[in-house]
Amino acid sequence: MLALLLLDCVLLPAALFTAVWLRLGAEWDPKITPHIWLFFCLPLWTIPLFIQLGLYRAIIKFLDDTVVYIVFIGVTVSVLVLTVFIHFSNALAFPRTAIIIYWLFALVYIGGSRFMLRGILRKIGYNAEARPVAIYGAGSAGVQLATSLTHGNEYAPLLFIDDDESKWYKTIRGLKVYPPNELILVTKLYHIEEVLLAIPSAPLSRRREIINQLEENSIYVKTLPGLASIISGEVKFSDIKDVDIEDLLGRLPVPPNNELLTKNIVGKSVLVTGAGGSIGSELSRQIAALNPERLVILDSSEFALYNIEQELRNRFAYVNLVVILGSVTNEKLVSAVLNRYKVNTIYHAAAYKHVPMVEANPLAGLENNGLGTYVVAEAALNAGVDNMVLISTDKAVRPTNVMGASKRLAELILQAFAEKSGHTVFNMVRFGNVLGSSGSVVPLFKRQIRSGGPITVTHPDIIRYFMTIPEAVQLVIQAGNMAIGGEVFVLDMGDPVKIVDLARKMIYLSGLTLKDAENRSGDIEIKFTGLRPGEKLYEELLIGNNPDKTQHERIMKANEKFIAMELLKPKLLLMSDFIRFNEIHAALDLLKELVIEYTPGIE
Repeated sequence: MLALLLLDCVLLPAALFTAVWLRLGAEWDPKITPHIWLFFCLPLWTIPLFIQLGLYRAIIKFLDDTVVYIVFIGVTVSVLVLTVFIHFSNALAFPRTAIIIYWLFALVYIGGSRFMLRGILRKIGYNAEARPVAIYGAGSAGVQLATSLTHGNEYAPLLFIDDDESKWYKTIRGLKVYPPNELILVTKLYHIEEVLLAIPSAPLSRRREIINQLEENSIYVKTLPGLASIISGEVKFSDIKDVDIEDLLGRLPVPPNNELLTKNIVGKSVLVTGAGGSIGSELSRQIAALNPERLVILDSSEFALYNIEQELRNRFAYVNLVVILGSVTNEKLVSAVLNRYKVNTIYHAAAYKHVPMVEANPLAGLENNGLGTYVVAEAALNAGVDNMVLISTDKAVRPTNVMGASKRLAELILQAFAEKSGHTVFNMVRFGNVLGSSGSVVPLFKRQIRSGGPITVTHPDIIRYFMTIPEAVQLVIQAGNMAIGGEVFVLDMGDPVKIVDLARKMIYLSGLTLKDAENRSGDIEIKFTGLRPGEKLYEELLIGNNPDKTQHERIMKANEKFIAMELLKPKLLLMSDFIRFNEIHAALDLLKELVIEYTPGIE
């Protein structure tokens, strides 16, 4: 601060000398000499002004454009004071136009010195090891990102890329803006190692295009956090991160139908079973946000239940939250919960869903997924619950594994209840894989990449449907609220994805390279392990081919056969006996009889 103050004590008189010299040229008017004291008195009133305005509090290396405003105000007031002194000191020989020239030179000398010093300090402090990067997006987010990175040593922003034609080839904050069609050219020209996406409000489709283009040219990409996170203060502009695979597989959300979203939730007592799981926890979040009278969450996992309870109490402190630790197979517990808390709506998400795990423990899967659903449905009917929604899966369609067959059995149970229910509306919603769930390949691949690989894929041709958890849950809520009884709602999952392509893309998004026959020096290898017991190359969402449209464009309604309750209930009692006495083969034979589409181990 002292050094800058002393510098200004020199620059201010110098600016006035320059102004007078330019005005008079080589002919110095001797009449000005008696007033030479004005030159050296300039700092006496100008420096205090600068101090008051905060000019000396700014750190030169991190100086921003506000310094221009401060210097302008300070110099302008300084000129006005100088004019007053000249007037009252009768310095008639002092050229009045020199005052205007002084104002211009003082702005240049004082302001220019700051920016020149800033450039020198940044040059001195430049880290030669900083990674050269391009910023895609020259809007406010991109400019703020460039400013933030300039203050650090990890990245060195060299240029902008932007879709806005009006910005092309112009300079913003010292960085030139290039059009997208020159992206690959300039990255090679400037030896760019990474491109940082600073387009938080851009459509998902546009982000995909950019990332795919960069991937094809082996250019690593990172992204700015979401705009909502930045606005909320959770992250800063400099907190860039890897692009999530969810950013590429997710779809643009369809605005929800508010009437469908709130119908059975607002002002109602709502129960979510399996609330600690991936779908159950997101159901709990979205339901809590819709202002229910009471939210009851139930799960058999103490740790999972504790986690979602803490999150809900922190985020939705106003919600009347009830936490129940227990299993859906406990008839007395389920009945007591429904009656005590006067539950109006049930979202039944409790299930064992990991295919190999259930295949190795079939009786546990049948008890939890099948008989557990019967327990909840019967208790709902007896307690006069208004609506019960079963969360089902695409693996229930022509199942080749116990998990899928047990979920189809759960569907049959609800369909049988729907036929005789009367007051309670029973329905189910069927959909495929969700990104980031506990059984999803995405977290598995992330762990394998972190450990150095290899990534294990069961088959090069295996494909799956994917949907983000928030989108799936929002559609589940809307589908359940349009039911009149017995419907099997099917969610539009979009286009299927080859798992091997997903693995390759995740390797790229991690900043690594694929190790294969063409690139022996790559980082991560993909190994094919063969289909697991009961695993299919592809999943289906419909048993038949006659889905009906609904009032929501991403929700269909399937028309499928079911078993009447009077035929189904004796079989379920028999299944319960087989489970209790550990009769695995008998239980599986009965499962084949009930779920006629079940073909174990057949692709």
